[in-house]
Amino acid sequence: MGRRAVGELVRAGRTAAGRRAVGARGPVACALLLFFVAACGQQSAPPAAVGHTSAQASGPAVPPPSAVPTGLADLCTLLSPQDRSTAGITVLGKSKDIAGARACDWTVPGTFGVTVTYDEQHGLAELDVATKNVTKTTVGTHPALKVADKKAADGTCAVLLGVGDGASVQIDVSNSGFSDTPLACRRAATVAGLVEPKLP
Repeated sequence: MGRRAVGELVRAGRTAAGRRAVGARGPVACALLLFFVAACGQQSAPPAAVGHTSAQASGPAVPPPSAVPTGLADLCTLLSPQDRSTAGITVLGKSKDIAGARACDWTVPGTFGVTVTYDEQHGLAELDVATKNVTKTTVGTHPALKVADKKAADGTCAVLLGVGDGASVQIDVSNSGFSDTPLACRRAATVAGLVEPKLP
């Protein structure tokens, strides 16, 4: 409620309270209610309290925002058992820290590894990636970048998802034999598609 509305309500409360006080003090009211003499002489409640109560009831309390978006508190929970099966991941994830950013790593022995990192400080435009290796794309409703060095053919690929204006989620895949970059990109795209619906 704005200041003007609160002020008008307080003034209306004062007017109504004043009218009630005048009516209560009239001789007719006191004669009819002789056995309530104490109540007849009692003053009305302070008008300011009327306006204060109404102002408090003008709207519901707004809870404070969460520090970490829902779904990103534990990155290892982003892939359910069914998601891991779809992505060919047969192991549980392990939480880790990468340069101050929270991450979860799944390493399938002899096959490949995938790391999901939540960077709260850098959006897509702020990430330091070589332009020649970047392909702009979209995953679900989120803008994304696919990063792969086709010339190096080192079996690595990443899909970077924009989260809001200043954060990103990065999915990095590395094949165990450091070969077959297209396969690494397909794996990264699969994981990105599974993670994306759970992002804010």
